[in-house]
Amino acid sequence: MSKLDAALDRFSWALDQLEAGVNRHEIALQTAAAGNSEVAALRADRSRLADELDRMKAHARTLDETAGAVSGRLDEAIAGIRAVLEP
Repeated sequence: MSKLDAALDRFSWALDQLEAGVNRHEIALQTAAAGNSEVAALRADRSRLADELDRMKAHARTLDETAGAVSGRLDEAIAGIRAVLEP
């Protein structure tokens, strides 16, 4: 093998290595982009769920207040009925 052939083989090998490195870098960039997209989607989902949780907590407080008011009225009504029924 001549020196030229050997140099061409080394050059070809170096180009193959460079191409493989570029391909690995592109894959890493694509993976990072996909990861960034997934993180953004998860953050949006978390925000939506936090808002929904806040609404549900407010609704639960309203229901609790309403249940307390209804319970108080029922107690008053029961006391009134007992007062009427007692001799």
